[in-house]
Amino acid sequence: MTPRTIEQWHQVVQNRDMKALQNLLADDVVFVSPVVHTPQAGKAITTAYLHAAMQVLNNPSFRYLNHWYGPDSAVLEFECEVEGITVNGIDMIHWNAAGRIDHFKVMVRPLKAINKVHEMMGRSLQQGAAQQ
Repeated sequence: MTPRTIEQWHQVVQNRDMKALQNLLADDVVFVSPVVHTPQAGKAITTAYLHAAMQVLNNPSFRYLNHWYGPDSAVLEFECEVEGITVNGIDMIHWNAAGRIDHFKVMVRPLKAINKVHEMMGRSLQQGAAQQ
């Protein structure tokens, strides 16, 4: 059985629903990126990173392959293709007692994919900052 928080996450991904994402994230959420050295703390920065990731990775080839659930956490393996490069990764998601995501870690492989995601996420984040 899929935990409610993860059902909501899947809806956010499917619909690219930033308002639902805001409701799903805890105020003190921490985001751990595969390309940024330090964890990023707070809802605003986490939203920015997840929005950029949806722009870069969430294309028609994106799909979750496997999932593993704990009482308040999940690991979701995903795969997609970005500019001819197969990206394989995992989302490690933890949620608090209220069902809000309070820790989100992304891991990506292989190195070629990490480099491409880094390049494209950087552009997406810069565009998002320019629009604000």
